[in-house]
Amino acid sequence: MSKKQYTLVVLILGALSTISPFSIDMYLPGFPAIARNLDTTIANVQLSLTSYLVGIAVGQLFYGPLLDRYGRKKPLYVGLVIYIIASLGCAMSTSVENLILMRFLQAIGGCAGMVAAQAMVRDIFPVTKTAQAMAMLMLVIAISPMIAPTVGGYVTAHYDWHMVFTILASITALILIASFFYLPDGAQPDTEVSLRPIQVVKKYIEVSKNRQFLVYMLIGAIAGATPFAYISGSADVFMNIYGVSEQQYGWIFALLASSMIGSTQLNHILLKKYTNQQIIKVALTYQTIVGFFLILGVWNDWFNVYTLVMAMFVFLSGHGLCNPNAAALTLAPFSRNAGSAAALMGSSRMAMGGVVSAAVSIFHNGTANPMVIMMTFCALGGLLTLVIDTSKRKAARKRDLEMSNC
Repeated sequence: MSKKQYTLVVLILGALSTISPFSIDMYLPGFPAIARNLDTTIANVQLSLTSYLVGIAVGQLFYGPLLDRYGRKKPLYVGLVIYIIASLGCAMSTSVENLILMRFLQAIGGCAGMVAAQAMVRDIFPVTKTAQAMAMLMLVIAISPMIAPTVGGYVTAHYDWHMVFTILASITALILIASFFYLPDGAQPDTEVSLRPIQVVKKYIEVSKNRQFLVYMLIGAIAGATPFAYISGSADVFMNIYGVSEQQYGWIFALLASSMIGSTQLNHILLKKYTNQQIIKVALTYQTIVGFFLILGVWNDWFNVYTLVMAMFVFLSGHGLCNPNAAALTLAPFSRNAGSAAALMGSSRMAMGGVVSAAVSIFHNGTANPMVIMMTFCALGGLLTLVIDTSKRKAARKRDLEMSNC
């Protein structure tokens, strides 16, 4: 593969990986406009985000076996076509119920790009280039939350929210064409892969019996849901309560996304001196402390828009320290079934994100309280899970020691 071909393939895989992040973040500045246009509440519009997260959680569990059985490209094409049709359905929605349904279908189609891109990195590139290509994909995915809301803010301000979904459909159509003509086929179809639901479920059950996997999957899912509480509530909080414009909200979102990206880079340095477990414990502890400060501040009206952004910047930086370490410990026990473990881990995180975003919507009361309370409870829940597991392990080691002495 020439340098030009390598760059083109990486760009296409990066574009496939950003379909879902852009779909989540780009329409956030349009929440108030969508609520007004569809004659509904912000809380109901937030459910369209929940339905998207549920769609991703469900879709990831199915695309893994499909990509192995039928090859990489056929399921990818089907998924992208579903996404394009659903995006146009979102743009033409005349009720919030229809928007919620279309968002679910949009997620079912869109997550094909995310799953296929990661699988194709392993297929296309030699071992010496895999880590480099994967790092570039992760960088593109990390940057997309900084760009998408800013672009969405300007589109919503100068056109309307319908145009956001039209643009998403158009961009995905171009990605589909590029994938067809320029993306290598990747792994060939494997007819021995079973698509029988009972076999797929058995594999997931086998993976979930590993104690370390289960514990850190739960920590990653619970604590990893904090950004989804923020994503679900932030448009209403900053635009309706603090009165910022769509463009200003986009820049605030980009700034807060940078806190997570920056701390992820810091994590590489900390791992030279500390273990994954130590970093997770410290990150969740300080997130919990900052979270309770956020709750008190919102409750007592201590914050203006600037101080709230500063406090949330500090809080969200913990996600960049907790998330990658929890993921590493979740997948560490597996040499076989790593694909199933990764799919189950990703699905659990999106499912928990859907639950948390739904909770922010259900408890919506015109204040920032539902958002900051759910953010804090996610951090606290992850910390308690870690502490309980550590205590059980210590107790088990103590019992073993006592029995050996006997």
